[in-house]
Amino acid sequence: MTETILPLAAMEKLLKKAGAARVSEDAKEALREALEDHAAGIGTKAIQLAQHSGRKTVKAIDVKLTVKQ
Repeated sequence: MTETILPLAAMEKLLKKAGAARVSEDAKEALREALEDHAAGIGTKAIQLAQHSGRKTVKAIDVKLTVKQ
């Protein structure tokens, strides 16, 4: 089993905030997996931007620019 970062309770809150009346465990896990995969991709690209700028530190601007692309 792979280590996850985001809690299932947060996934349920997000889905309910979006309008879901009830949320299954499978739906929570699927959303968690999708968000963690997407976040990992954003992180990788943000790291590349920071390195291109000659920095080791990833800054908010790196993440924002990555998301805009």
